[in-house]
Amino acid sequence: MNPFAERWIQSVTRECLDHFIVFGEAHLRYLIDSYLDWYHHFRPHQGLNNLRIGVEKPPDPVESIGPENVVCHERLGGLLKHYERKAA
Repeated sequence: MNPFAERWIQSVTRECLDHFIVFGEAHLRYLIDSYLDWYHHFRPHQGLNNLRIGVEKPPDPVESIGPENVVCHERLGGLLKHYERKAA
């Protein structure tokens, strides 16, 4: 068995599919496509010092950031979230 494939299946199952009742192949594809988009573009990767893929350098440090300066983006009914600073 391939440990990378097993770990991927475990991740997608625990983090996404265990929270839904799947109503067919089209619904399953939608769930997995939404998870894949979040997984590859928005989640922080530990191997990249908790940066997202494609981010070349960490953001500049900020003295203080309050909740009014942060935007939350949700997917799959709030199951998957990512946060970013509001644009100036």
